[in-house]
Amino acid sequence: MGFLLRDAEKIICAVIFLGMTALGFANVVVRYGTNLSLAATEELLTNGFLLLTVFGGAIAARRGEHLAVTLVHDALPRALWKPLFLMSVLLTVGLLALSAWFSWQALTNLYGNGMRSYALGLPAWYYQAALPFGFALIIVRYIQHALEVLKGRAKDEIPDV
Repeated sequence: MGFLLRDAEKIICAVIFLGMTALGFANVVVRYGTNLSLAATEELLTNGFLLLTVFGGAIAARRGEHLAVTLVHDALPRALWKPLFLMSVLLTVGLLALSAWFSWQALTNLYGNGMRSYALGLPAWYYQAALPFGFALIIVRYIQHALEVLKGRAKDEIPDV
């Protein structure tokens, strides 16, 4: 059961990617076999990419493989690396918290106005529902990685000064 908590985003990404692959393959087979198209697959695939992006961001945050600009970091003396790292962690968590909050606001707005998707006619909030939780998961994974860096167990350790 522990692997579910440890690797939840990997499992989610694998399931979404498998479903998207099957859906895209079915669309190609139907299109070339019957000269028709499964038009609704575009809607599902587009929203699948959105979910893959968010949950893939959680995977990158946990591994410490997120984008980083190290120009200022590398130019500073080693004694300032840890305070700069802590400041970047606080700013990153703040930005992710704002992203979670704004995506929650968008979710409640879509739920409240009853907007429906263009192809399948599903409530539009279905596609938005996982985003606030995805951003919250990125926060958790990013903090996990930051703690490993501070304890010296990660690949991009901050040296003790």
